[in-house]
Amino acid sequence: MNKYIILCVDDEREVLDSVLADLDGLSELFDLEAAQSVDEARDFLTESQQNQQTLALILCDHLMPGTKGVDFLIELQQQGEYKAAKKVLLTGQAGLEDTVEALNRGGLDFYIAKPWQGDELFAHTQELLTDYILDNEKDLMRYARLLDAEKIFSAIHARRQSISND
Repeated sequence: MNKYIILCVDDEREVLDSVLADLDGLSELFDLEAAQSVDEARDFLTESQQNQQTLALILCDHLMPGTKGVDFLIELQQQGEYKAAKKVLLTGQAGLEDTVEALNRGGLDFYIAKPWQGDELFAHTQELLTDYILDNEKDLMRYARLLDAEKIFSAIHARRQSISND
């Protein structure tokens, strides 16, 4: 069974390392991956598709050489296989116009300003992944320990109620 992927995209290696360290508690159930450019992220996503791995969440910086993060999130939102993935803009540089564009066209789920607090980044990511798993996974129980257990158990209960009412 393949794990879902969390992909972090930032042109600064120190930022990537810090994000990966902050999210390490999720690595038991999710593959934490890093890319230092949008081109590298595209290559990784192509390879992960070939390996039948699924992108659950992407954290993307905005100002990077080449393609901007907001433009990449819009690109992913327009591709069916990535539409369900949770999208987070993690940046200190996006202006209001770019952020609104990401919200309106890029399916942005959350905005986190740099510098961030590690526990807040983890909590927001955990919440978004819980929502993703509830929408996309049948076997919820295995995620209850690392994600929002209350939400997961409520969903399991609701699913059982629905089955018993049918």
